[in-house]
Formats: sequence, C-alpha cells, structure tokens
Amino acid sequence: MTQLSAEELTLTYETNTIINGINLNIPKGKITIIIGANGCGKSTILHALGRLMKPKQGSVYLNGKNIHQYSPKEVAKQLAFLAQSPEILEDLTVEELCLYGRHPHKSLFARHSDKDKAVVEEALKATKMDLLKDRTLDALSGGQRQRAWIAMALAQETDVLLLDEPTTYLDLAHQIEVLELLRALNQKHKNTIIMVLHDLNQAASYADYLISIADGEIYQEGTPNDIFTEEMIQHVFGLNSKIIESPVNQAPICIPIGVI
Repeated sequence: MTQLSAEELTLTYETNTIINGINLNIPKGKITIIIGANGCGKSTILHALGRLMKPKQGSVYLNGKNIHQYSPKEVAKQLAFLAQSPEILEDLTVEELCLYGRHPHKSLFARHSDKDKAVVEEALKATKMDLLKDRTLDALSGGQRQRAWIAMALAQETDVLLLDEPTTYLDLAHQIEVLELLRALNQKHKNTIIMVLHDLNQAASYADYLISIADGEIYQEGTPNDIFTEEMIQHVFGLNSKIIESPVNQAPICIPIGVI
C-alpha cells in the first residue's frame, strides 16, 4: 500500500512562508482530515502532498522516494487529487469524465481498453452514478456532480485520494452524502483518504486521524477523541467552546460559546 509522508516541509507563496518545517506521516488505509482557520495553509499542504506545489525546503515522500523524482504520470498511478472547484467542459457525460481517470494507465494515443471500461463501470457503481452515466455534468445536482468527480478519482485506481474541501458549496444533506460515500469507500477498499474540511464536527465524526494547523505548524495530531479538545479549538480557531460527546457515534462535538 502506498505510503505518503513529509519531512521538514516548508511551503511559501513568493516571500510569504505559509507552512514552516512540518513533519507528516499519513496513516495508511485511514481517513486523515486536516483542519485549521482560514488561510492557515491546509490546502497548501494538500497541494504539496499531491505534487502540485514544490516545497521551498524539505520533501514529500511517496513510498520512500521524493515525490518530485517521479514523473507526473507515475504519481497519478499512485494518488488522485480532487480540487476544491474542479473545472471541465460541462457537456461531458459522467462516463466520459470517469474515463479521464484512466489516462495515467494508457499510452498517448491508445484507445480505451476493455479493462478501462470495466474499471470505470465499477467506479460508477461504487459511487451510485451508474444510472446517471449518460447525463452531462451540467444536468447534475451539486451532490451528484461531486460523486461523479469522486468516481473519476476512483477510476484512476490509486491507493491514495486527496480531496480539497469536497463538501464546499453543497447543502447539508449532500455534504453528508459525500462524506458517507468516502467512508464507505475507505472501509471497503482501504484507500488512504486525506482531505481538508471546514466543518469541525464533520471532521471529528469522519476522521480516523486529525491534523490541526496553526501559525504555519502542526499544533496537534491524533485521533479525534485524543486531540479534539476545548484547548485545541481555542488555540487553533480563537474560539471558546464546549466539547461534548455525540449520542450517535461517541465522536466529540464542538459547541461554540464565543470568539476570544
């Protein structure tokens, strides 16, 4: 199974240091969620882990090798990245979108093989998009469109899925639909899933492992029950809160009291 990690990772935009010398060791086969205040560098970390951004200092390692020593195609065979607001022609059908996920496995001008079609069909079934495969993206609801993008990522057949705020712009029902889908995929296929989420209670409920970011560094990391505390919420978000236990799944729940 693919292993993703980082050592002394420093990330900058021009002269501004966003992330300063962090070390990461992403748990294999688990759901890891990165949380933190707006502008703290959550998405920046995800972009670096996905080889979409080169570190100022330090390295990201994919199976023990510097990720920038791989070709883009080699990386795409091992990890899939779903951006916050992916853009593609709206007249593509769901099935055509999913076939894009097969590109890392094809030579330049090769046609789609029977295996490609079988993998896409399985990805569509896994995301419950098989009955909508002939619809164009602009004819889908927000939740359906996000499931279509996840199906494309699954068609890439990678061990690792990176998702940047996959519930953005979705109403609550569609947010839960997407998160439940990701959890089901993780439980069935043991994909390593790393995502950025804004909703703290969703993060605590769906994460196996949480990483909280503050002041360009990792403030705390661990299981939600270990690190989701009033002290962490106060330090990372500048928020007074009360942490209680969910009566449904015993996950911690943050009840805001007021901004510090």
